[in-house]
Amino acid sequence: MHEFKVQDMTCGHCAGTIEKAVKSADPAAKVDVDLTTHSVRIESAQPSDALKRVIAEAGYSPESM
Repeated sequence: MHEFKVQDMTCGHCAGTIEKAVKSADPAAKVDVDLTTHSVRIESAQPSDALKRVIAEAGYSPESM
């Protein structure tokens, strides 16, 4: 399980963009987004660094939790 805090994720569109970015790196990933806490939890075989990179490439600022 990978967890990130994404302070600049503020709406449903942001959440969808992040989920799409993660699934582009790992189509089998399970992504759980909580807008109220600005957190993203990801079940994936990909390393955390790779997931953090795809979220950043989507235009957001993920921080490991």
